[in-house]
Amino acid sequence: QVQVVESGGGLAQTGGSLTLSCAASGSIIWISAMGWYRRAPGNQRELVARISSGGSTNYADSVKGRFTISRDNAKNTVYLQMNSLKPEDTAVYTCNAERVHTFRGDYYDTWGQGTQVTVSS
Repeated sequence: QVQVVESGGGLAQTGGSLTLSCAASGSIIWISAMGWYRRAPGNQRELVARISSGGSTNYADSVKGRFTISRDNAKNTVYLQMNSLKPEDTAVYTCNAERVHTFRGDYYDTWGQGTQVTVSS
């Protein structure tokens, strides 16, 4: 079994910064791609940033230039550095591991519980 747990959310002011962390646990050999998603009240879940096993990244247009996704394979952890925060960034941010290779098999689309990010106007 694989679990992912997010941390680092909280309250920030407009223009401030937060760093989110997502740590995967289990008998993990390798994780393919990982991504950060967010969902605001009344909205659909959207992709914020994604990073492949090779380090290729993708960002939503709304966060490009402000957010940076990175990963530490030795720690099975992905990060989201959020700068120049705006009120519209307010949402529950959730981490996804697309494919996790373990000694017991592969796990697809493992999601965390989410962490709340609130940006005051």
